[in-house]
Amino acid sequence: MSSLKIGEILVKQGLLRADQLSLAIEEQKKAGNKLTSAIIQLGFLKENQILRALEKHFAVPGVEVNTFEIDQSVIALIPKDVCEKNTLIPLQKAGTTLVVAFADPSNIIVKEDLRFITRCRIQAVVGTESAIASGIEKYYGGSISTKSLNVIGSDGFDEEFSVNNPTAEVIDQDGVTDDAPIVKFVNSILTDAIRKRVSDIHFEPYEKKYRVRFRIDGNLQEATAPPAGTGAAIASRIKIMSKLDIAEKRRPQDGRLKVRTSKGKEMDFRVSVLPTLWGEKVVLRLLDKSNLQLDMTKLGFEEDDLKLFKSQINLPQGMVLITGPTGSGKTNTIYSALSELNQPDVNISTAEDPVEFNLEGINQVQMNPDIELTFASALKSFLRQDPDIVLVGEIRDLETAEIAFKAASTGHLVVSTLHTNDAPSTVIRLTEMGVAPYIITSTVNLIVAQRLVGKICESCKAPVEVPAQILLNLGVPQAEVGDYKVFRGKGCANCSNTGIKGRTAIFELMHMTEKMKEAILKGASTGQLRYLAREQGMRTLRRSALLKLKRGLTTIEEVLNASVKDT
Repeated sequence: MSSLKIGEILVKQGLLRADQLSLAIEEQKKAGNKLTSAIIQLGFLKENQILRALEKHFAVPGVEVNTFEIDQSVIALIPKDVCEKNTLIPLQKAGTTLVVAFADPSNIIVKEDLRFITRCRIQAVVGTESAIASGIEKYYGGSISTKSLNVIGSDGFDEEFSVNNPTAEVIDQDGVTDDAPIVKFVNSILTDAIRKRVSDIHFEPYEKKYRVRFRIDGNLQEATAPPAGTGAAIASRIKIMSKLDIAEKRRPQDGRLKVRTSKGKEMDFRVSVLPTLWGEKVVLRLLDKSNLQLDMTKLGFEEDDLKLFKSQINLPQGMVLITGPTGSGKTNTIYSALSELNQPDVNISTAEDPVEFNLEGINQVQMNPDIELTFASALKSFLRQDPDIVLVGEIRDLETAEIAFKAASTGHLVVSTLHTNDAPSTVIRLTEMGVAPYIITSTVNLIVAQRLVGKICESCKAPVEVPAQILLNLGVPQAEVGDYKVFRGKGCANCSNTGIKGRTAIFELMHMTEKMKEAILKGASTGQLRYLAREQGMRTLRRSALLKLKRGLTTIEEVLNASVKDT
């Protein structure tokens, strides 16, 4: 708080005359100390009188800082330079609450910064400038510690990040640097994300607030919000870390950043920056290889479906298609299949956008449209590389489809993905793209549709009573209703009170049998293909989800969210 402001407070409350204030300011300039010290030394007021005036003005409790014996563990929570710059000092800590004496407790920005530096709820009290300055000198001495601005781990999760651009100091063009609390905040968010098994982090600017959300087990949950007015600096910090152009705020940008924890664990984040009405929205996708499940038996396949899937990916040629929306687990399924097929006598090449995980022994190529390295051009090159197995990240257009189908019909196994709702509709999607039905029937071996459902937390799992009609409405046959015992997670610390811990996949496998081929050649609709596939033993997504419900692995809500009722 400025000397002028405290002087105005004292004059306004009738404790100090204007001429006395002028004399005190002159004395302050001569002595080079705080105005309150000058006022006290001149005998105009006592310290407790000044304190009561501040207490009345700010409507917070006043404290005599010199009466406190402050523990060094409390002092260590806030660096000396922060205390000196803002005229404040931490006094005591109780649980997650930190009592801090401010000369100006009205500064919301400073309090928000302290909350992120200390990971504590800040309880503000007011003290005189002179008493706080004496306290800083007494407890901090001449050393300046900025440890709490750089080290993540004040909550017990002892991790420190180094980024792939460690020399970057400037956060944004307004001069925010790496010693700012913004760095602390971004690192703390990354730390929390790793610890909580987050798949995506959303940094979202709005007119009157800034929101951070985590996607955990498929659901978005609000995380700790940053200090007011720091959205642009947060976006710039992330752009610096991922080597994006911080000056470009009008166009979307995509990038990647890598962090390394103090324990040596490396973590990749895929970064997407999108300009919105109120600023740049940033989404980080966490690419944690330790979460990649390469064991096919643990993906969620039913035993018969797994047997069929393995048989089809081990064929010498043809095509296997994996379908589903973004975030349905397609990448994990594909990588587990490639891992199974990855042998010394097999040449595997992949065209991916982006390459999410590195797989030893597989030739992975990152797409780059800026230099015309597309799925189609990569595929053409693959065919000159003596491949046995080819992965095309996604069939997006007719050109890519034609080359992929040509490869699949000339002695190569091709694995690819599409964004369709279920397995039967994939056929219609390909025909609408321009692929002839006879090419589909002669090339495609298997179509796999999939979704992810949340798994009930084992720590708080409990049975729930469900009316039979609800199960019937889900599609459970009347004769099987009695076999269902439904569970739900009550919520506990282990699952962040969501009742869900982890996810598993549900699958729908449509095998290209002779009858299916005949129906496709005759121009069958999606509904007709679905009916025929079920007749031939295809387990739908809803049926797969119901089996997970029956075994007590998931909830009714997850079944409804991940699948539609069979018709």
